[in-house]
Amino acid sequence: MSGAKPFDWRHTPGLSAYTALIFLFFYAPLLILVIYAFNSSRLVTVWAGFSFKWFVAVANNGSIRDAAFNSVIVAIVATIASTAIATAGALALERGRLRFGRSAATALIAMPLVVPEIVVAITTLIFFSGLGMHHGLVNLMIAHTVFCIPFALLPIQARLRDMGGTLEEAGRDLYADEWRLFRRVTLPLLIPAISAGAIMAFVVSLDDFLISMMVSSAGSTTLPVYIYGMMRLGVTPEVNAISTILLAVSIVFVAAALLVGRRNRFA
Repeated sequence: MSGAKPFDWRHTPGLSAYTALIFLFFYAPLLILVIYAFNSSRLVTVWAGFSFKWFVAVANNGSIRDAAFNSVIVAIVATIASTAIATAGALALERGRLRFGRSAATALIAMPLVVPEIVVAITTLIFFSGLGMHHGLVNLMIAHTVFCIPFALLPIQARLRDMGGTLEEAGRDLYADEWRLFRRVTLPLLIPAISAGAIMAFVVSLDDFLISMMVSSAGSTTLPVYIYGMMRLGVTPEVNAISTILLAVSIVFVAAALLVGRRNRFA
């Protein structure tokens, strides 16, 4: 029929209700966790009034502060190292003179995104054990750096593809050497993508559990691993409070990454 309207899946009957149920299924547990983090009762599922005392208890717990410090230090080092490596790798893949193996190199770099993290954690542990490396936080920094490289590389690589090579060719026509071309043309255009990649790498490292659990040793326990240790005794209000803090930090950084990425698209 000539007058028939084309099919539009967005107008499927009941789609809005199903979508709302799916979002409720995913996010209702998080909302409940956040609400009970402010519960004054020691019993997790019994509401006894609004209170900040569990957040105060978390702040006054020296073991939790040490674990949080370890997580932040490892995340900062891994973010800086993985972002620097990812920037160099993206430039080599998109601006280098590789004739063969470009797709294979990209696939190898992105492999941690598709390989189950438990496999990455076990192989990393075997690798460090085989080399006799038992350096606590240093092992964690190396493992997190390698794991975070794909998260930092993908937005930088995408930005380089969107940029094309017109501006850089114009710089070469004006007799700019490669270093000046990178510093004056390429790097300023890459800053939003580098920032987005660094933010994502920081969040991934900060929240990582499996690799941290496998690689960490005494004195290098990170906050997710410490929370897991607390959970062995059951869910407590302190666990809810720590999880709420981690959730809030992750949301802030992910929102920042999205904003930077949007700026990158419209730059």
